[in-house]
Amino acid sequence: MKKLLYACPVKSIPVFTLKFATIMQYTTLGNTNLKVSKICLGTMTYGEQNTEAEGHEQMDYAVANGINFFDTAEMYSIPPRPETQGSTERIIGTWLKSRGGRERVIIATKVVGPSPAMRHIRNPLRINREQITQAVEGSMQRLQTDYIDLYQIHWPERHTNYFGRRGYVHDTTDTWQDNFLEHLETMHDLIQAGKIRYWGVSNETPWGLMRLLYLADRHGVPRCVSIQNPYNLLNRTFEIGLAEIAIREQTGLLAYSPLAFGTLSGKYMQGTDRPKDRLNRFKQYTRYNNPQAQQALRQYLQAAEAHGLSLTQMALAFVNSRPFVTSNIIGATNMFQLQENIDSIHQILPAEVLQAIEAVHQAIPDPAP
Repeated sequence: MKKLLYACPVKSIPVFTLKFATIMQYTTLGNTNLKVSKICLGTMTYGEQNTEAEGHEQMDYAVANGINFFDTAEMYSIPPRPETQGSTERIIGTWLKSRGGRERVIIATKVVGPSPAMRHIRNPLRINREQITQAVEGSMQRLQTDYIDLYQIHWPERHTNYFGRRGYVHDTTDTWQDNFLEHLETMHDLIQAGKIRYWGVSNETPWGLMRLLYLADRHGVPRCVSIQNPYNLLNRTFEIGLAEIAIREQTGLLAYSPLAFGTLSGKYMQGTDRPKDRLNRFKQYTRYNNPQAQQALRQYLQAAEAHGLSLTQMALAFVNSRPFVTSNIIGATNMFQLQENIDSIHQILPAEVLQAIEAVHQAIPDPAP
């Protein structure tokens, strides 16, 4: 969607040794002039699967390889627990304080939506002026920064289809009333106050995104500049209704779960997984474990092996190549994974690999929405 720029990696921070320097690619965030790395470092494991020291090591390594974009949320780490809520932001905050150079990195974080599992954050949970403002202040304190580059609504307040719900079924018991204008005016005021620079949405639907864009234009307030939704080889539902909006309205995708909770690394199918890996530790995450997803996963693994690729790099390179993707949010629990994920920026998939991917997608479309 945007012309790619190239830059040499930052060399001022001691990091894990690379075999070669990564030449990162950069895109423009929405209709702004902000350049973000095509690979974004997801941090939701910090404070649960990763220690503070490991998180700092990952951030050092990422910055040294040209990544300038970190994504987090007030609810992290994952899975959400009262004891670890905010731990990811705090770990980023101690890194920012110890390393300095706040302007080198672009920080994205999020305000939670209503959820019974999140009442330890605020109760009752709403996405309104009071709670957005309170959440921003809390995030800035934990991050040890006086501004947030991209502030996102983590999921809609209304009852709709997200987090694995394939289709929309109208809920007549939903008491939500359209308060999008309040969202827009709150974000505008936070921008005017210098607390956030831009704002975006996450886990949003085509109706929700277009409604927000329409109201922003009508009332002369800042538009959302991005949408953070799941996108990977097992879930390409973004292409159905949102990809065109992302391109035409300059609200590019920040793709999360590009490896489908690690299943697209192939480790669970090949038996190279470890007891401490996410799906082994947290059995509640079943989104990518249904029989159709396993069937598609097997075929994607075969396609990668037939063309001499790791499934990880094929899956990530596919996401990187999509014209509606602004940035690909990778995550890792060890340095080997992090290096392989970042190195996917070098991988250009030839036509025959893209054809093999399409053949699987046509046979088993979106088995894990």
